[in-house]
Amino acid sequence: MARKPLDYEELNENVKKVRYAVRGELYLRASELQKEGKKIIFTNVGNPHALGQKPLTFGRQVVALCQAPFLLDDPHVGLMFPADAIARAKHYLAMTPGGLGAYSDSRGIPGIRKEVADFIHKRDGYPTDPELIYLTDGASKGVMQILNTIIRNERDGILVPVPQYPLYSASIALYGGSLVPYYLEEEANWSLDFVNIRQTVAEARSKGITVRAMVIINPGNPTGQCLSEANIKEVLQFCYYENLVLLADEVYQQNIFQDERPFMSSRKVMFDMGPPLSRELQLVSFHTVSKGNWGECGQRGGYFEMTNLPPKTVDEIYKVASISLSPNVPGQIFMGVMINPPKPGDVSYPKFTAESKYVHESLRRRARMMTDGFNSCRNVVCNFTEGAMYSFPQIRLPPRAIEAAKRAGKAPDVFYCLKLLEATGISTVPGSGFGQKEGVFHLRTTILPAEEDFPAIMSSFKKFNDSFMEQYEGYSRM
Repeated sequence: MARKPLDYEELNENVKKVRYAVRGELYLRASELQKEGKKIIFTNVGNPHALGQKPLTFGRQVVALCQAPFLLDDPHVGLMFPADAIARAKHYLAMTPGGLGAYSDSRGIPGIRKEVADFIHKRDGYPTDPELIYLTDGASKGVMQILNTIIRNERDGILVPVPQYPLYSASIALYGGSLVPYYLEEEANWSLDFVNIRQTVAEARSKGITVRAMVIINPGNPTGQCLSEANIKEVLQFCYYENLVLLADEVYQQNIFQDERPFMSSRKVMFDMGPPLSRELQLVSFHTVSKGNWGECGQRGGYFEMTNLPPKTVDEIYKVASISLSPNVPGQIFMGVMINPPKPGDVSYPKFTAESKYVHESLRRRARMMTDGFNSCRNVVCNFTEGAMYSFPQIRLPPRAIEAAKRAGKAPDVFYCLKLLEATGISTVPGSGFGQKEGVFHLRTTILPAEEDFPAIMSSFKKFNDSFMEQYEGYSRM
């Protein structure tokens, strides 16, 4: 009998090549254990509300009123909602004549794109054009749309940092391109080594690959480092001289947990450098409501901004965006609220400020507790989480553990993470899911569990890890 079109053997080969470890083998095993009644701590994905983070009140009030506009006609609405939330809901509803149930412009609601442009202008000190800002269903959809536009065939390469967020490797595989990895230097706090990067590009070109774009994730996922202004300048100069598009994933720009290097956008640094870079270097930047102090992952709000792209290219990107008709409207409104929060003098400002500060300061404390906790463990070394929401400790596995993993048919870090999951209920992601140097092993975990649970979680990890090391190594240290 002839195979049917959706039989496995007949599927698009690019789909089969896709790997996404964040929801991979460990996550599936954790879900099985949870169904069996085991308590699981899902630290595998940056999903703040799932781990107990409370929503910021103002955004939810505004969107609730937009979702149920009949509440605005209730004479008692002022008893339930503050005046500035009511005014903001009316502001956004005036931008959406059909309400949240109607399609918007395929690029997003014009008024909200204008607010995003104002946010970028205020952040960077340089104006931008709302017509070059597209609202998206989270940053991920924007990244995928731009990669789909850049990649023409398997000979087109995208420079991606390793370790990397697997959205990039998965999307590049899906669109039939080639991932060109450049390794971050763990010993130098995950910094960029441009000698290595130039060698990587030269090697790719020698194999017939046309390197067309470079990705940076700042602050880093999964590594948690923050790029210095000097590092960003090197990136911009490199992309300019190598004729690459720079894709700046800056979704964690609010999540900074050290004071030495405040966030600086690639766009700001580029314009500070002036011509010719500021006029010629092609740059696409991404942001989202899923991270920062908001953590509104399920709302799927995001945007990308294009700099120095030709009008005809922007038209083609619009054409592709229009196929999906529009990004989800509640997510767009969340984006508007995030980049235009309550201001001093507004009724909601004190509460909003207190809630935001609490989330940020708690994340800062958790970043320190997790880093210190890992570094107190046997054969575990971890750089401080300067930003984002993750720790990426190196696990120095004994040779006997590596051999046991091979006998079990598992990668060594997968073997370790499965043992950790089954012993403690802590669900992490093996470093191999993000990429790592040969013979070096890591795991990624979020810093998002509730602060009061951290001592118990880190104690449980330490107890497991030290027992694991004793089992496979004995008492001698590596």
